[in-house]
Amino acid sequence: MANRTITVAAVQTHFGNDVADNIARTEKFVRAAAAEGAQVVLPPELFQGIYFCTRQNPKWFETAFATEEHPCVIAMRKLAADLVIVIPVSFFEKDGPRYYNSIAIADTDGSILGVYRKSHIPDGPGYQEKYYFRPGDTGFKAWKTRAGNIGVGICWDQWFPECARAMALAGAEVLFYPTAIGSEPYDTSLDTHLQWQRAMQGHAVSNAIPIVAANRIGLEENEGAEQRFYGHSFIADHRGEIVAELGRDTEGVLVHTFDLDEIQSYRADWGFFRDRRTELYEKSII
Repeated sequence: MANRTITVAAVQTHFGNDVADNIARTEKFVRAAAAEGAQVVLPPELFQGIYFCTRQNPKWFETAFATEEHPCVIAMRKLAADLVIVIPVSFFEKDGPRYYNSIAIADTDGSILGVYRKSHIPDGPGYQEKYYFRPGDTGFKAWKTRAGNIGVGICWDQWFPECARAMALAGAEVLFYPTAIGSEPYDTSLDTHLQWQRAMQGHAVSNAIPIVAANRIGLEENEGAEQRFYGHSFIADHRGEIVAELGRDTEGVLVHTFDLDEIQSYRADWGFFRDRRTELYEKSII
């Protein structure tokens, strides 16, 4: 019997204020990835528009919608069905009076398997997300899609090893992180893309699991606040090696195929999950 495989992809492009144009741009790259055989295609975080969290302005709450009503979810679930692929769809979610930075998992038939809400919400210069988003209340999930079992965190989640471990423990075989990260307004010369990559490469190593990270590129302006996103979307294997990467300013897609049975055997051989001491962790965690 042939080994189980999964072909994954990340989209990297730039976005403006026109939602329809952003959706069309994303669709073009998703189709390109599917044409290369991708079964799960990851667009960047909040691709509906510019990354608006550089400033606090209540007008952006008008761009949030319930899952089934959000234009990005509507378009991407249809595209998933047309191409018979899985698309984790990042969107600004409105749930009654509550707002979240969320992911809807569109399966190969266009059905929405459910929603993950970003758990870790940053608050700092250029990334004022606590003004817009409540901390997620869904917990970390592994999604049983028709392409394979996947876990999805969102941007700031990617810095936290607990998030990756929880998804791996839940049965995820590949982890996906849609992202919007770039320059720091207090120091425009600061480039954190290597730390960003290394943090996730560490998750790959310690969980013996592939990682797919999609970032945006380009200079965005939000009422005088400028931010340049540094790209460097990448795919890392279960050993933490980067097997595909785009540059700082390059639009495009990354596609890579993994042998899930081989990775499963590798993970068992290393014993990371066998040797966990949860009874000790519970005494130490605050």
